[in-house]
Order: sequence, then structure tokens, then C-alpha cells
Amino acid sequence: MNCKRLISGGSWLLRRLCTAATEALPPKKKESLYRKISSLNMTGGSVSQILNQYVMEGNVISKRELERYVVELRKYRKFQHALEIMEWLERRKINFALNDYAVYLDLVSKTKGVAAAENYFSGLPPRAKNKFTYGALLNCYCKELMTDKALAHFRKMDELHYVTNLAFNNLMTLYIRLGQPEKVPQLVEDMKQRKIPLNDFTYHIWMNSLGNLNDLDGVERVYDEMKRENNDKIDWHTYCNLTSIYVKAKQFEKAESMLKMLEEKAKPSMRDAYHFMLYLYAGTSNLQEVHRVWNSLKTVSPVTSTSYLTMMRALRKLNDTEGIIKCFKDWESNTVGYDIRLVSIAVSAYLSQNLYEEAESLFKEATCKSKGPFFKIHESFMIYFLEKRQLDNAMSHLEALVSESKWHPTPELVGAFLKYYEETDLDGVEELCRIFKSYNYDDSWLTTYITASKVSPEAHQMLKEDSQANHELQNLQADMHSG
Repeated sequence: MNCKRLISGGSWLLRRLCTAATEALPPKKKESLYRKISSLNMTGGSVSQILNQYVMEGNVISKRELERYVVELRKYRKFQHALEIMEWLERRKINFALNDYAVYLDLVSKTKGVAAAENYFSGLPPRAKNKFTYGALLNCYCKELMTDKALAHFRKMDELHYVTNLAFNNLMTLYIRLGQPEKVPQLVEDMKQRKIPLNDFTYHIWMNSLGNLNDLDGVERVYDEMKRENNDKIDWHTYCNLTSIYVKAKQFEKAESMLKMLEEKAKPSMRDAYHFMLYLYAGTSNLQEVHRVWNSLKTVSPVTSTSYLTMMRALRKLNDTEGIIKCFKDWESNTVGYDIRLVSIAVSAYLSQNLYEEAESLFKEATCKSKGPFFKIHESFMIYFLEKRQLDNAMSHLEALVSESKWHPTPELVGAFLKYYEETDLDGVEELCRIFKSYNYDDSWLTTYITASKVSPEAHQMLKEDSQANHELQNLQADMHSG
């Protein structure tokens, strides 16, 4: 498409929309425009309105600049706003590069679901049905654990000679998430036979699969192979991955050895590396090292809300309530933004010390400063009240949550309800189902879950711990990509 067809009238506007991709905006303007877009959750409005207004005010914006915004918004998991930028470009018939269609497809999947992504893929012109969009759709299937579709799509990609190490990595991740790590080594062998190069992520997944199989000798053999074949690819991410494996296996001495190597690889500007060190040292129960790394971080790199959040999560892992509250107050006095995730951890910390009034005051302040979501805070209050056997108070918080379509009870909350009803000589499973049904809440998945947890409490506890650990690492990985 020719960008001359962007807008039918107004040559001055046309020139502004079609500025060269290499043209840079003055730093102040770039920051201002991106800040407006990234703050839409708080301010309301749409990306289209902001961009149109920006152009009408006589400012210039390039496609490359907007592509950078899309990258940043995806890192912060603001997928809807990233998609709106792509839609704005599409409406103006600005040429998409081949990989732009893949980014668009991924954003459609994240905001509208896999079916919408499939429809988008089906409607693409032939040139846009390339290895990038095929790979993006495979990634969608793998993320949603659609095994049959993923394997069928992989076979189609194979026929078209679109299979790359990224496609194999997606399948490996799928099998690990399905609890089938034993299938990963065979995929690695298949890659080697096809002479498809293993990248650093391939090695990391391979190590994780063996770690999940409790084969630490195998993990170390893969690490040795990586040093032989891809030594230049070994960086702090590799040592972070190895540390996570050793922490899970409770091999804390080896974990801390890897952490020292991680720290050697981390440059002062690599804030993300310090975030992982905080969490992983907490995994080894080494509070002293957590504080040492935190103090180092504050001297080498500006701390952000994400930095405080990571520190508070590490302290929570170590049950250091006093440290959490101190860290939260430090954040309050040193930040101009507002992050509900930190408030959630602080509320939980106050409640764990029976400081109900402080927790309630903090929650009220949060509702004035933020639009939420307040899922975690409501759950913390529910668990607190259930432990105090104050069911009515717990139910008042439940009422605030069941109307939220995106909320699902956590294993911890389900366990708190079950424990409460067991102590009052009621059938916890039956009573909990009755409660959710009374609120017209779909409990089809909940019934299976709590029934399984009652049949096997030990398995339920292991599931809960694994789920919480995986959730924390996923949070850190998301934060790591947010820069």
C-alpha cells in the first residue's frame, strides 16, 4: 500500500502521518505521548483519541515510534492499548511489515481470544500467511493448552517448511505446562536431527524439563553442553534458570553458587537481574542476602514500583511482616505513582499481624486512588475473617467479588472456606457450592477442584504451593520484560 492514500484531504496532516521511520521525536514529546497512552487505565479514553489529538495539534509521529510503544505496552501486559495502536495504523492503511501481522494476531488472541485470532489468520492475504503468523498462531494454541490444535498446526508448518527453533520451544513449553516434561528431550533430539540450532531458551526449557523429572545430573549435563556449544549465549538468565531449578530441588548451596555467578553477569543497569536475585535468595531462606541485594540495587539502579514490589514479595516469602510494612512505607514516601499490587501485599501483612484498622484504612485509601482490581485485597480480608470465624464479614467481601467476571477464587481462599466449614461440622464442599450458586456464580470448575482437594489434602497442598511458586515466577518474568 502507498502511504499517499492514508487520508483523502489535508496534505499537512498527510505529511505528519507519513514521517520517515527513522525520524525521532524530541525526548519530552515522546515521553509525554507514551505516558498518556500507558495511563489510559487510570484516565479513561482510547488510544485513537490520543493519537488523533496529538496529530491535530501539529505533532509528528512515525510508524517506528508507535512500534516501540507497542513493544513497551506488551511488556507491561497492556495488550488492549497495544492492539489499538495497531488498529490505528491499519485504519490509515500504513504498510505492515511481515512480522507486524504476527504481532497483531498475538494481540487479538490476548484481548479477544483464540477464536478471534483464528478468524484474523484466516482473513489474512497470502503474503501475510508466513512463518511469523503461523508461528504466532502456534504460540496461541500452546499458551491455551490446545494440544490437538497445536500439534496439527505444527505439522502444517512442517509441510510448509516454517518450523524453527521457536516452534519447537513452544511445543516444549506446552508439554511442561501439561505436566509432561519427559516429552521435551525427544523434541530436542528431533531438533538436532533436523540440524535446527538450539538457542538459549531451548537449553533453558530442556534444563527445566529435567529439573521437573528430578534429574539434576541431566540438568548439569545440559549446562555443560551449553557451555561447549553456545557459551556466548550464557548470561544471567541462564544462571537464573539454574538457580530456580536448584531452589525447587532444595539444593540451596548449589542455588547460591549459581546466584553468585548471576551477580557477576549482571551489570548495574540490569535492574531485572537484581529483581530475580531478590526473589531467588528468598527461595533459599537467606534474608541477609535479600537485604544485601536490595541495598546494592538501590545504589546501582533507580528503584521503581516494580523493584519495591519484588522486594515485598521476597519478604513475604520469608514471612518478614515487619520488613514488608517498612518497605511499603518507604515506597509510599518515595514514589509519585500508585501500584495496587503493593497495597495488596501490605494489607495482607497488616492482617497477618491482626492490625485490622491499619489494613482497612489502607484499603479505603486505595479505593480513592485506584480503580483496582481489588481481587487480592478482598480475598485477604475474607481469609482473615474466616480465620476469626466472622462469616458475615467474609461474605460482604465475597459479594463485592462475585460480580467481577474476571475473578476466580484462589486455592488459598477455597482452603480457608473449607477449613471454616469443617470446624463448624458442615460439608465444606457442599456448602461452598451452595454459596456460589446463590450468587449465580458458575462453579462448574470449582466443584471438581474442591472435591479433589478434599479427597487428597496432601496433593492439594502440593498443588497450592507449586501454583503459588509458579505464579510468583511468572510475575517476575513479566516484570523482567517490562524493563
